[in-house]
Amino acid sequence: MSDLLWQKPGVKVDARIQRFLAGEDVILDREFFPFDIAASLAHAEGLLRIGILAADEFAGIKIELANLAEDFGNGDFVLDERFEDGHSAIEARLIERLGDAGRRIHTGRSRNDQILVATRLWLKDRLARLHALCIESAEVALARADAEASVPLPGYTHLQRAVVSSLGMWWAAWAEGFIDDAQRARDTLAWVDANPLGSAAGYGVNLPLDRDHVTRALGFDRLQVSAAYAQLSRGKFEMAAIEALCSALLDLRRLAWDLSLFTSAEFGFVALPAQYTTGSSIMPNKRNPDVVELMRASYASAAAARTEIEQLLSLPSGYHRDLQFGKGAIFHAFGRGLGALELLPDLLRNLEWKADAMRAALDPSMYATDLAVDLARQGLPFREAYQQAADPARWAEGDPEASLQARVSPGAAADLRLDALAARLRAVRHVARSGDA
Repeated sequence: MSDLLWQKPGVKVDARIQRFLAGEDVILDREFFPFDIAASLAHAEGLLRIGILAADEFAGIKIELANLAEDFGNGDFVLDERFEDGHSAIEARLIERLGDAGRRIHTGRSRNDQILVATRLWLKDRLARLHALCIESAEVALARADAEASVPLPGYTHLQRAVVSSLGMWWAAWAEGFIDDAQRARDTLAWVDANPLGSAAGYGVNLPLDRDHVTRALGFDRLQVSAAYAQLSRGKFEMAAIEALCSALLDLRRLAWDLSLFTSAEFGFVALPAQYTTGSSIMPNKRNPDVVELMRASYASAAAARTEIEQLLSLPSGYHRDLQFGKGAIFHAFGRGLGALELLPDLLRNLEWKADAMRAALDPSMYATDLAVDLARQGLPFREAYQQAADPARWAEGDPEASLQARVSPGAAADLRLDALAARLRAVRHVARSGDA
């Protein structure tokens, strides 16, 4: 490992202690590294504007940061155990290439606000991707709701046959769910879109840093004004981002449960695309819905990450090293969560329904509610109508299409209001960027 930024003369560094202090930091920082480089460039430009860097020094830093980003992207520069973390790697590279100009890059900042701004930029990137995936999934579900609106599907409560439903209702439910998830991702992105760079270790510095310019240069919507609150927001903003992710993964979990049930031989309602299934290592007859099952499991990683960060935040104000452990949590949450959501739109496009099996699962009892409502509409008190409709002797084979056409309440099979959902989808499709009206 290179010399530590904070190492004091005459103090020997214990290798075991340093391994514990560094932990996985240098590996985890690979996720942040491009954002850390971008923030370093904006900080250097800010130093130029207040006279800390000369124009030629800034020009050299700009070139070397671009070279470092390129080298990191193509694998020529590896963030490894030679460095304590990504921040020290950037500084070491600039010092190696530029000498004193590289030594000036850290003027006016701390590794505290350096990791804060890199994390914030990373979260914005991931929330934008979450928003886009929710929009795409909602679009697919809405299109299929329209195309398959009147195809009968058994409706269940308590996993028991309940009433006649439709594919239109099933698809519309997920469309609206993912529209809500997209809106939550967009709103959370807007909330975390605040620049903490220039807050240093949480108390500012005795330099007239041009924080407003750096905010604009990095594409943030606003400045996180209080230097002390910048530190207090660490973990809080990460939890909010994970909660937005969890909202989408909750819908994915329940959708995946439906597909797990519907693909079983006992239901037989749907066939998954072949590439979304795997085989058994011992049973030649098996095709397993492993992808769907891991989609279902992905919520657990995000929920665990949120809990881990929440537990780290049992702290007084100011920076504390405990917060270092939050990095792995957000990487694992978004890594697994977005990985699952990336696969969802194509799954939804390509799954195939088995209409005959769905129709065969409709039994006479599933028309009992229709009968009770019809009797009530004819003037019978509903509780009396309910008792009469509960008599199996009154049940008969029904017409599923007629049952669906009679379900005229808003949001039911005969009035799906897909146009209203499409309007909401259009409204939440746009993500505001810095400078947008």
